[in-house]
Amino acid sequence: MIKIGIISGAGYTAGELIRLLVNHPEAEIVFINSSSNAGNKITDVHGGLYGECDLTFTDTLPLDEIDLLFFCTAHGDTRKFMESHNIPENLKIIDLSMDYRIASNDHEFLYGLPELNRRAICKARYVANPGCFATCIQLGLLPLAKHLMLNDDIMVNAITGSTGAGVKPGPATHFSWRNDNISIYKAFDHQHVPEIVQSLKQLQHSFHSSIDFIPYRGDFARGIFATLVVRSKVNLEEIVRIYEEYYDRDSFVHIVEKNIDLKQAVNTNKCLIHLEKHGDKLLIVSCIDNLLKGASGQAVHNMNLMFNLEETVGLMLKPSAF
Repeated sequence: MIKIGIISGAGYTAGELIRLLVNHPEAEIVFINSSSNAGNKITDVHGGLYGECDLTFTDTLPLDEIDLLFFCTAHGDTRKFMESHNIPENLKIIDLSMDYRIASNDHEFLYGLPELNRRAICKARYVANPGCFATCIQLGLLPLAKHLMLNDDIMVNAITGSTGAGVKPGPATHFSWRNDNISIYKAFDHQHVPEIVQSLKQLQHSFHSSIDFIPYRGDFARGIFATLVVRSKVNLEEIVRIYEEYYDRDSFVHIVEKNIDLKQAVNTNKCLIHLEKHGDKLLIVSCIDNLLKGASGQAVHNMNLMFNLEETVGLMLKPSAF
């Protein structure tokens, strides 16, 4: 059994991570840290876990009792923790914050997008889990980058559910504002763009195009639905072949002939991709669940790879029928 600790266990991604791990046949949660909730039952915060989890939050950190530590911390906090604590030599780490997603000589974290870095993840000690928007958009573009086909600017529009803003309430997440509403934010300047560029350059060293990304806040709870437009003179049949070949060994990415909708991906660890040609424009439609494939599901996928398990263990989740 993989003995696991979780730091900052009260948020949405932590709740989904706990749900996946308590039902994972090879995982055992040793502790869930949350200073503000220490002594409270996990179900006091994550009510959907009644009957599945009888643990309580703790403010202790018995790092020497675990094999793997998940960080579900706010951005900036993982780095502070790493710099202020002695990390056991054999402890593996998966960080769900954005602190270590950009490669640098000052840290050992590997970018944890399995469809890009699977072999390296299997051998990694520290893994930086990708961002949710970044996951959805990258998976729509990686096959093109591998074939050196990204030579013009890329237009991206993507809408995310309210859980993408985290559990702490704010003016743009309040139900009465978000319901029956839509808005854009961080246009052309979203924090996930650098990690997308990093991955595309990994496959296509010559990539220097602009990613014109407009993120939208949606009036639904979970999921990301993205449309990407790139120029290509290659016919649709060949492009579909390129995508199917790239994802042939990937368990969670599916190329769908018919148009797709968000509900087909929500509550699963899947990424669904639909492709269309309109003249010399290629339309790529990509959708995921932001809390699963975009966060906690992908983190468990990385855990499976790091501990030499079959990658789908504990992740064969099904969407709602409605």
